[in-house]
Amino acid sequence: MTDRRTAAEVQEWLVARIAGRLAVPPEQVDVDQYFDEFALDSTEALVLAGELENWLGLELETTALWYHPTIADLSAWIVSIQERAGARH
Repeated sequence: MTDRRTAAEVQEWLVARIAGRLAVPPEQVDVDQYFDEFALDSTEALVLAGELENWLGLELETTALWYHPTIADLSAWIVSIQERAGARH
């Protein structure tokens, strides 16, 4: 795994990617809004998850966006995974 990311860094990364896909300013992306409300189709969500995995250097569960349905929730969960992985090393 690469360097650990903070929840703020993960949120910023996700906001930037979603804003880009929606062609809106990042300020218009609400971190507490559900992913399915961003009008991303399933293919776009899979691509986003894959890009996130590459950026993190960490494989995510395929259900991560379902169980952690907002940018804020997903970011906090990712940080907890990184902490658990770091504790094992």
